[in-house]
Amino acid sequence: MQTLQRIALLVVAVFLLMALVVQARKLESRGASNRGIVGEAKSTPAEIRAEGWVVAYPGADLTVGTDVAGTVVEMLVKEKDHVRKGQLIAELRSDDTRAALDEARATVAQADADIQLFDTEVHRAQMLFDEKVGTKQALDHATRDRDAAKARRETASATVRRLDATLDKTRIYAPISGVVLSRLVQPGETVKENSALIRMADLNRTRVEAEVDEFDTGHIHIGDSVKIRAEGYEGQEWRGRVEEIPDSVVGRQLKPQDPTKPIDTRVLLVKVAFAQRTPLKLGQKVEVGIGSEAIGHGQNSAMEATR
Repeated sequence: MQTLQRIALLVVAVFLLMALVVQARKLESRGASNRGIVGEAKSTPAEIRAEGWVVAYPGADLTVGTDVAGTVVEMLVKEKDHVRKGQLIAELRSDDTRAALDEARATVAQADADIQLFDTEVHRAQMLFDEKVGTKQALDHATRDRDAAKARRETASATVRRLDATLDKTRIYAPISGVVLSRLVQPGETVKENSALIRMADLNRTRVEAEVDEFDTGHIHIGDSVKIRAEGYEGQEWRGRVEEIPDSVVGRQLKPQDPTKPIDTRVLLVKVAFAQRTPLKLGQKVEVGIGSEAIGHGQNSAMEATR
């Protein structure tokens, strides 16, 4: 009898031991799962890498042209020249326009003299008609001559204004202050209406336009710190910050240097402002690393919102 009791107690002890082992394995599995979640959260990249190029701010990179056709008489600037806003940069031949303008102004002066003469005749004809000496026909004739002279003056004045505007367009001025990047015509060339003359840019107003892969867009925030590097400047690095994030993604323009990156993904053209002066050239290709400060901030905000 005692032997049977001992066997029963031994069986119960074995079952209890097995239950404890199963429970321990469950706890270990749950701990490993939690560690995996933490590890996944920590796997978020501390720096988002992207490629881009140096661009000018809107309105700081312009092609300056002419509104009228003509022959270029003078090009007063050349490549790398620094120009001020409002500075004369080119002039087109304007001999014919000036001659036509002089003729129109002479017509205005002649019309002014005719108006003065016909005003006198109208006044005389009116006096004679009032005194029953002159005729209504003579008064009407003098009035008609005066009105015709006024009409000629209005037409000539309109021609003067039009030719003045055309003459102004033969002198081309710099719309902004900046540097001449390229001169597209030479003196003596005949250009058509709306032809480009020079390309210029304000090199003090440049930034980076970076192609960030669309799957990283959720980790980019305004104000994120950025590291900027470029080929040919080994060991050098410049600082910047994210200042503009578009509302839509576009097709990739740059071929990634990393062969593991797909070339058919869409990208977000993130605008990065320089935090310091750089020797980088307009259009130069660069690499950027967008920091993790804003990523941590975004995660903390999400955790606080769920509490």
